[in-house]
Amino acid sequence: MSRLRRMPRQQQPAARPAARPVRRRSYDQFDATARALDSVGDRWTLLIVRELLGGPRRYTDLHADLPGVSTDVLASRLKDMEQSGLALRRKLPPPSAASVYELTERGLGLLPVLAALAEWGAPALAERRPTDAVRAHWFALPLLGALTGLTREGVLEVRLDEGEFHLRVDGRAGAVPPGGEAYGAVYGYGPAERPDARLVLGAEVCLELARGGVTLAEAVKDGRVEVLGESPLAAELRGE
Repeated sequence: MSRLRRMPRQQQPAARPAARPVRRRSYDQFDATARALDSVGDRWTLLIVRELLGGPRRYTDLHADLPGVSTDVLASRLKDMEQSGLALRRKLPPPSAASVYELTERGLGLLPVLAALAEWGAPALAERRPTDAVRAHWFALPLLGALTGLTREGVLEVRLDEGEFHLRVDGRAGAVPPGGEAYGAVYGYGPAERPDARLVLGAEVCLELARGGVTLAEAVKDGRVEVLGESPLAAELRGE
């Protein structure tokens, strides 16, 4: 009688351990700088803040103006920023069904940080690399320092070869949000509806102003910055 061959017993796969919740990376240091970097130290976070300093933006707009960021990373950073209290998401009122992201008061508090970084990094922009993307509104922060000291108020439109942006000049505080403190923005995208004055200049001159290599008055006088408009603000910018 033939013997039946005994088949090996099939082993059951080992049970996988329950997935642990993903914990955000932290320096775990009781230090203000370390705590700040816990929130904004990840790649892309501060550049998202830079974009939101221009006011509420849709996810698709953010993705378009942050060339190189993946959709997954952008979504992850925005979620982290919401959890950290730097940004919030809200739905626009009807008829629009879109959602926008905007900075909270704590997020807007990063303006001096971004302005200082822009000033510190300006010398590294001596030459534009072939792979460098550029957007007009990226020059808003470097230009802010050059506008301090103006005494007239009004909406200032800035025209570069790369496009336009605008901001509001306050005689007491220099450049301020286009719609006032409640607007929650430092600059505005694109041309202004009714600007009181326009500055027409090249990106190189804008960066030189940011580096302190020339003053706005000097650049206007030697013709590298053109001032358009008949308002008191335009007259002050022309040195009249």
